[in-house]
Amino acid sequence: MSDTPIEANFDEIRDIIRGFHGPNEKAQKIAQDREGQLTKPPGALGRLEEISEWFATWQAKDSPSIERPRVAVFAGNHGVAKQGVSAFPQEVTVQMVANFKNGGAAVNQLCRTHDAELRVYEMALDQPTHDFTEQPAMSEEECATAIAYGMMAVEEGVDVLCIGEMGIANSTSGAALAYALFNGEAADWVGPGTGVEGDAYDNKIRVVQEAVGKYFHQRHDPLEILRCLGGYEIAAMVGAIIAARMGRVPVILDGYTTCAAAAVLYQMDPAALDHCIVGHLSAEPSHIQLLEEIDKEPLLNYGMRLGEASGAALALGIVKSAIACHTGMATFAEAGVSDKD
Repeated sequence: MSDTPIEANFDEIRDIIRGFHGPNEKAQKIAQDREGQLTKPPGALGRLEEISEWFATWQAKDSPSIERPRVAVFAGNHGVAKQGVSAFPQEVTVQMVANFKNGGAAVNQLCRTHDAELRVYEMALDQPTHDFTEQPAMSEEECATAIAYGMMAVEEGVDVLCIGEMGIANSTSGAALAYALFNGEAADWVGPGTGVEGDAYDNKIRVVQEAVGKYFHQRHDPLEILRCLGGYEIAAMVGAIIAARMGRVPVILDGYTTCAAAAVLYQMDPAALDHCIVGHLSAEPSHIQLLEEIDKEPLLNYGMRLGEASGAALALGIVKSAIACHTGMATFAEAGVSDKD
């Protein structure tokens, strides 16, 4: 992470977000017109038609395509893990990163199936964030640098980005972010994560409750909330979403913690996630509530809660299918099929 050539501070990041371009209306209109000419009744492909129009709009191409899909998994460690909020030890983050690199994880199989490139971004795994029950998780410089590092996931030629994470205790960080950003009660936002239950689950709720209360005065500023309660990999996902918007790359978001990262941008500008869709509904109980807050409907609901961009990678197959139907089907004129009267 320290080798990134990109430097940033919060003011620069705010300026970038204020300068986000909107949808490409020309590409959207071309997609709508073509959809109406394809050999099917109007609306017969249901949500696939919405996906292809969304994709064309944000890719800003007359004929949308997926030639180089990338699955980006950001991995980081959290100081709050020492509070006993996870069922697994922190070493698992490093071990799972090695598993990704060796091709043995679920996301590796999904990437192979959908011809997607997997990139794993290690965020100083030997240097966890601070325990946010004691002090802010990151300094502004650390948080901004992590955001800038995440922006590097969007390289020339990447035409769709699936975003996910790996990090023991990051569901605690995600719950704290959601609670701080959208209020309610701590128990509304805390889930079992890796499988905590009983007293450990109650402890997780307590940790989130007390930590968010500690930084209550920062609730007006989503980037400050990210700095105080987030993690390096969570900040990096924010950066990847920002860079994708700048590069006209549609984004597929993974589960609860990924969407908590995205929610930071939503609270800065509700239109900041218009180039994103959510791949799946996590089994983490609070995910559905978070999706309601950021106004997103998941593509899939398979009861998954693995993380590592597995839900986003699985949903990539749906998006590719939508684009294939939109670009590959014949029109009524091409097929010699009579249109409706």
